[in-house]
Amino acid sequence: EDLWVREGRILDPEKLFFEERRVADEQRDCGGYILAPGFIDVQINGGFGVDFSKITENVGSGVALVAQRILSHGVTSFCPTLVTSPPEIYHKVLPQIPVKSGGPHGAGVLGVHLEGPFISQEKRGAHPEAHLRSFEAHAFHDVLATYGPLDNVRIVTLAPELGRSHEVIQALTAQGICVSLGHSVADLQAAEEAVQSGATFITHLFNAMLPFHHRDPGIVGLLTSDRLPPGRCIFYGMIADGIHTNPAALRIAYRAHPHGLVLVTDAVPALGLGNGRHTLGQQDVEVDGLTAYVAGTKTLCGSIAPMDVCVRHFLQATGCSVEAALEAASLHPAQLLGLEKSKGSLDFGADADFVVLDDTLRVQATYISGELVWQAEEARL
Repeated sequence: EDLWVREGRILDPEKLFFEERRVADEQRDCGGYILAPGFIDVQINGGFGVDFSKITENVGSGVALVAQRILSHGVTSFCPTLVTSPPEIYHKVLPQIPVKSGGPHGAGVLGVHLEGPFISQEKRGAHPEAHLRSFEAHAFHDVLATYGPLDNVRIVTLAPELGRSHEVIQALTAQGICVSLGHSVADLQAAEEAVQSGATFITHLFNAMLPFHHRDPGIVGLLTSDRLPPGRCIFYGMIADGIHTNPAALRIAYRAHPHGLVLVTDAVPALGLGNGRHTLGQQDVEVDGLTAYVAGTKTLCGSIAPMDVCVRHFLQATGCSVEAALEAASLHPAQLLGLEKSKGSLDFGADADFVVLDDTLRVQATYISGELVWQAEEARL
């Protein structure tokens, strides 16, 4: 089957044939490879030595480096993610990470994901306790005082059990910001009320939340709740790196709610660097093999698995179809962010962001707006 591209978008060839009576100016044979929508990573803390939660002389150049390097993983768009930090970090870093289209320079930036500091002390995971905050005193004004202007923000992860969270969720969603529930000890009722207030996402399901209990399944229970607003799809992030989530837990989540599953890397700055000591915001991180810990502890702190590895592991662990595995990394994150008309599919009119994969789902080439932006050495396209 052919895919037609013009001016960076996927084209309906009928219009070309019957109205304009034209043929393609350029043809490329993909040699039987799989063509899939470009991957979208909505939770990535850095990589290749770049830490998005650190003030540097040129924050933009660090984001650009990660954007360029993740093209080889099939990622065409991403949300740079900041972990819990002091207010001065947000005030200095956020204005330097604008929304930006992708291209030969790298994957597009869809907006920043702010994970914390409005989270549970008990379930803070790798987030530094000293910088956790609440918004009980002044609600949304506390959020603005902490973060500064929200122009470049796309997702905020918060704990819904915090006082006045419903005011904050409503204020954030009114600005078009996606609210995600995570790092939380919320029970199911509190989680349902947060969704009724506008929350649409769960940050790395099973990790940093109360474990499933049959009398109160907590945030996990949202996957099968019957108290969600009519027509509302709750999405949930999964770190399918073989470390954060047992394959049986992956299968339970996927079979309970397949259309809401969003693969995320939760990659840390050590992504692509190997063993040793690295950073994540205010914390030191120790990488040992495939696992990243807060230094001196056994607390997991993000992943070092790239997106294409997560897709392959998810496929193998769940036994889902290839299409379902690819949609979890493309269509579902696009739907979460309300971008499904332009991202996450190969439908007519969508951005021509796509990835070329072999039968084992290894990336052979990455295209953004119909332009080849990365190619494997062995690929001949």
